[in-house]
Amino acid sequence: MTEKFKNNDPEDSEDISFEELFNSYEAKIGQELKQGDMVEGKIISIGKSSVYIDTGTKSDGVVEKNELLDENGDFVFQVNDRIKLYVVSLTESEVILSRAISGAGKATMLEDASRDHTPVEGKVTGVIKGGFTVDILGKRAFCPVSQIDVRYVETPEDYLGQTHHFLITRFEEGGKNIVVSRRDLLNEQIREEQIAFLAKVSEGDIVQGCVTKLMPFGAFIELVPGVEGMAHISELSWSRVEKPEEVLQSGDLVRVKLLKIESKEGDTPKISLSIKQTDANPWDNMGSAFKPGDQVMGKVVRLAAFGAFVEIAPGVDGLVHISEMSHTKRVLRPEDVVREGEQVQVVIKAIDQDSKRISLSIKDALGDPWTGVSTKYTPGAVVNAILEKKESFGFFMNLEPGITGLLPMSNIRTAASPGAYDKLKPGDLALVLVQEVDEDKRRITLGSPDQKESDNWKQFAQDQKKETLGTMESLFLEAMKKKK
Repeated sequence: MTEKFKNNDPEDSEDISFEELFNSYEAKIGQELKQGDMVEGKIISIGKSSVYIDTGTKSDGVVEKNELLDENGDFVFQVNDRIKLYVVSLTESEVILSRAISGAGKATMLEDASRDHTPVEGKVTGVIKGGFTVDILGKRAFCPVSQIDVRYVETPEDYLGQTHHFLITRFEEGGKNIVVSRRDLLNEQIREEQIAFLAKVSEGDIVQGCVTKLMPFGAFIELVPGVEGMAHISELSWSRVEKPEEVLQSGDLVRVKLLKIESKEGDTPKISLSIKQTDANPWDNMGSAFKPGDQVMGKVVRLAAFGAFVEIAPGVDGLVHISEMSHTKRVLRPEDVVREGEQVQVVIKAIDQDSKRISLSIKDALGDPWTGVSTKYTPGAVVNAILEKKESFGFFMNLEPGITGLLPMSNIRTAASPGAYDKLKPGDLALVLVQEVDEDKRRITLGSPDQKESDNWKQFAQDQKKETLGTMESLFLEAMKKKK
């Protein structure tokens, strides 16, 4: 009976026999490795400082654990994960692996690395004209500034002292002329990360990104290295945004929603993003947050010929029509009353949820000065007033902001000193008599204080009429007597 052994490989669900194991081992004996070879192996064990790899040969490979840390310093691999590594040295029982050829190898491997496009480890030692000097296994190499990174290099000094993996792009004169590139390796890593990222996300997902560039029309946001999307200015905030700089800065970490991913074979995918859609639309809860009659503070965000738009909540603007700006004066231009960026008190007059429109009023928030004016200004009262304007039919006199009365020309003529009124100029103060108040029609008729007792024009006209009628009657009776 053939003895069975339990296979720990999750890819094989059935038990295998000792004979199959032996044959597998025999097959591995024939597979030889040499320095510089790339090995795609499976992790079989993870120790405290080392990770062991099945190299596909009779000898397992070992790699330093800290070589496999990601850019955040985290170890993200698990047993059975597959990984690509390079052979830097080997014995009969052990294969030393690395993500690149490093000091563990030999200088004679550099030419092979150049031919086989094997990554090598190098340290940036200096900044020179056009690039950097890089120490690779004791050899001096040159890396053009355009090849040190995938991004534009603004401050080359930032790279001094850093250790990176490079590809040897030129190896001449026995190693006296070596040119290396890091950019090609980075692009390869980026392509792998692109593929992995795009495979796990779909339209509608919310992910994190970093703002890389601001333009007048929006912001470019990097989702992972090599994968960038654009958020149009209209998608930066529910509030109105004139310039992206108002809400974002380069380097900001932001949550974004993937609106659309357009992938074409061989091309970088075109991704449309939204920042504002990571939060709920503020109009969704307008019905519970506000109601007509509410008095709220808002920010003037835009002026138009017909009024001003006031933001009462992020992303929620209402219109204050020009007719709703003041009780006290006639407004011809909104900028005569408010300016952009100003905080103002407004009253909500109406909310149209379907059309997403809100009608607001500034004057209602201030109150109507004509309310209760008939109680405040009673006929017969003498008050101070300021001359606003002279017309042919009378003078407009301001009693207080928003309350203006008319002093008719007929009352000026019958005043004790009409000349005193004629000398008044707009802005001058004068005493006036309140004659009539019509609160509903917003009218107040004024007179001169010295007309209060005896100079009422209407009374004078009535007396004259009575006197004339009396005289005519006496003359008629006298004539009748003479006739008899």
